Amino acid sequence: MEERRRHQRTRSLKGASIAFNNQSSAIDCVVKNLSDDGACLEVETSVGVPETFDLVLNQEHVQKSSRVIWRMMRRVGVAFDIARSRLASKA
Repeated sequence: MEERRRHQRTRSLKGASIAFNNQSSAIDCVVKNLSDDGACLEVETSVGVPETFDLVLNQEHVQKSSRVIWRMMRRVGVAFDIARSRLASKA
């Protein structure tokens, strides 16, 4: 398989949330690998995960504006919109 990523991903096991509908809806997920421009997420089911959302990394209090690139059963590959990503509010 040809590698198409610009940045190498690092294996990870971080708790996160997929936030959408103006932050009023969320789906829990686990970040399986992470780079500066994307991630692989594991969810209960990829059904219901919107095409665009904010990935909220729980421990880092960081939100990354994300766009789905691929889906495969319980895994979702996303690319980050770096310009729109920000620190999450500590609510």
